Amino acid sequence: MTDASQKAGPMLAADGTPLKQSLSRSLRRQKLRALLLIAPLLLFVLFSFIIPIASMLFRSVENGIVENTLPLTVEALSNWDETTGELPDEEVYDAFVRDMIVAVNEKRHTRLGSRLNYEEPGISSLFRKTGRKIRKWDPEADAPFKDKLIDAEDDWADVENWRVIKTHARNITPGYFLAAVDLRLTPDGVAAQPEDKQILVKLFGRTLFMSLVITGACILLAYPISYLLANLPMRVSNLLMILVLLPFWTSLLVRTSAWKVMLQQQGVINETLVWLGLVADDARLVIINNQIGTIIAMTHILLPFMILPMYSVMQTIPPSYTRAAKSMGATNWTTFWRIYFPQSIPGIGAGSILVFILAIGYYITPEIVGGTKGVFISNRIAYHISSSLNWGLAAALGTILLAVVLLLYWCYDKIVGIDNVKLG
Repeated sequence: MTDASQKAGPMLAADGTPLKQSLSRSLRRQKLRALLLIAPLLLFVLFSFIIPIASMLFRSVENGIVENTLPLTVEALSNWDETTGELPDEEVYDAFVRDMIVAVNEKRHTRLGSRLNYEEPGISSLFRKTGRKIRKWDPEADAPFKDKLIDAEDDWADVENWRVIKTHARNITPGYFLAAVDLRLTPDGVAAQPEDKQILVKLFGRTLFMSLVITGACILLAYPISYLLANLPMRVSNLLMILVLLPFWTSLLVRTSAWKVMLQQQGVINETLVWLGLVADDARLVIINNQIGTIIAMTHILLPFMILPMYSVMQTIPPSYTRAAKSMGATNWTTFWRIYFPQSIPGIGAGSILVFILAIGYYITPEIVGGTKGVFISNRIAYHISSSLNWGLAAALGTILLAVVLLLYWCYDKIVGIDNVKLG
């Protein structure tokens, strides 16, 4: 029989092709069809999530502006020994003037000055003034340039300015990440920022602390609300759920502005406390433009994000478990703590992760009600993007914030287990 089957050849499909080949082709078509169905989603994730994050990661270390603007100068400086304390020779000055003339004509010298000004305050104005004075110099007829450039701007006789250019001429730099943790890259190595500029580590600590406090406050407030929603009759529960979802129908900016009105010393909360006699009129609470105001406002705004996961999990807990525990003599507290609460922990975990990640990246609410003492690191990122235009530092801060979130997520997975998180 074996010899006969071998002589007959492989099994064929209806179209005459070998069955194995026909099955492989059919599987490829199914996989291609499935890929085409999810292709729009993959493209959306690629262009709206992966590429922006990759761009941010690259921008936090990219530093090609010095070499691209001053290519001849960077090459000439590579042969200069800055440790001697002597000025560069004529070759460096000649290369610098030639590069600057090109940069001035292409209007790139101001951008270079702004970049180096992050490292050495005052150097931006030096580049602008130098650009105005050497705009019409002839690289061939006006050489040599060393004495002429120093006569035009005597700051070019300062060795430190040349050391700064050489130090930050590399295409990939750790300078932004060092600045993000209150350090800086100097010609002599890594050094601490001046004391009046050491604020970013403090902001990171404040952001983590306040995000944890907000998450804890949301847990304490959301748990009894979710318990009531899950155990009340459906008609009453649906009505209360509308009240929980009502804030989503109101602009975040409007809700935050309303809290600013309520929290100020002449606001609704203080006026009510004074009217009730709980607070003296000359001792009103200061709950605006500080951490307390930020915590109160953000707890209110993020509370629905904690209630919904808890409620969806509590709804799935069978009431028969608690009835069985009570029938066996357990008290209400024992029934809750030993039977009900452990089954609701997945909802607490899901809500906590959701609220914490949202809180750590908030910047609108802290900006409006936080003042100078209640702002987050995200406010500093927004400042560097929109005001100081130091996008490299903003990218480094965002990258560190992303790494912190991923680290905390990993720790949560190791301690609690991400598999135990449920949304219903």
